[in-house]
Amino acid sequence: MRKNRFIVHVDMDAFFASVEQRDNPQYRGKPVIVGADPKSGLGRGVVSTCSYEARKFGIHSAMPISIAYRKCPQAIFLPVDYQKYVQVSGQIINIFKDFSPVVEQVSIDEAFLDISDTYKMYRFAYEACVVIKDRIKKEIGLTASVGLAPTKMTAKIASGLEKPDGLVEVKKENLLDFLWPLDVDVLWGVGSKTKALLNQMGIRIIGDLAKTGKAGLVSAFGKNGEWFWEMARGIDESEVETEREAKSISNETTFEKDRCNKSLIMSELASLCEQVSDRLREGNFKCRTITLKIRLEGFQTYTRSLTIHEPTNFSEVLIKTIRKLFEDFEVKDRKVRLVGVKASNLSAADEKYLFVDKEEIKKEKVHKAVDRIRQKFGSDSIHQASAQDIMGQR
Repeated sequence: MRKNRFIVHVDMDAFFASVEQRDNPQYRGKPVIVGADPKSGLGRGVVSTCSYEARKFGIHSAMPISIAYRKCPQAIFLPVDYQKYVQVSGQIINIFKDFSPVVEQVSIDEAFLDISDTYKMYRFAYEACVVIKDRIKKEIGLTASVGLAPTKMTAKIASGLEKPDGLVEVKKENLLDFLWPLDVDVLWGVGSKTKALLNQMGIRIIGDLAKTGKAGLVSAFGKNGEWFWEMARGIDESEVETEREAKSISNETTFEKDRCNKSLIMSELASLCEQVSDRLREGNFKCRTITLKIRLEGFQTYTRSLTIHEPTNFSEVLIKTIRKLFEDFEVKDRKVRLVGVKASNLSAADEKYLFVDKEEIKKEKVHKAVDRIRQKFGSDSIHQASAQDIMGQR
């Protein structure tokens, strides 16, 4: 580990719900749940984020929205406004870039910063973190929890210890004293199954793991065993990556009632294709692989993919491909609970390709015009006719 390494992990507190509370003063201090429509306890989706007031009722992210409603029917239930959250996230990232050019956005609500070479303008690294939190609160109107440590993993762990609005510093000389009393499942890669196996080996805290022989861990977990052993001893040379490539972009819908009407299912798939298409262009991406996800009434889940010749972010191409995948899938008489669309095998949208005909250029201009209209008047202000035409709805 290089000398004087200062890694910061910033985790926004209940991000989606906090943005809604910021923008709607009447929601402050009340349980707010962002996610699917609960439909009076009959909703079929999940909780995306909930406020800390809602968490007091035992509600958490990814919980079925029907259970969240039963736990707290008086909560304020709101739909996900992804476009707004992306905009706020961009404003926060711009603040980070004032503190370091080395910023890795991990998700819409968290990021790593390497301030090893820039913290001195604030005298101490801890003071730089104080200023980061202060600027987010003053300029964005939100709170963030921050972890400061000599390694990425430790900074991530530290940021979650005093939520909300926390700031935890772990110094290099205290690294092992900080890590060893913690449960093993705070380490990256230790899920419920791995934790159960480690517990069977008598390993419950990170200190136990650090004192276990590397060979035994490798024998039990392969390469991951070596990784666990190194993490437990504070050995983590992973760098903050300034260019973190997106691997895929997806959207999915859980129907209020299981559906067997193919035209209605295909209509929903068309809408999902448009959403994925919009997000591809927002991120300046094109995709080559398009995936259909189907969950049937018995919770059996299937995926079908197709890789196309030329990268695209056009909604009509996504819809045409998804239609083919759906028609080839044998639904038979089984009802459909959930459908999803994923774009992967991504590349930069401005990357030059050898064969781009005039028709493609014309389509590109149409899509950009549609994007401008939606940005000005809202995402539901205009839909391309081709989306409905291709799905056979007109």
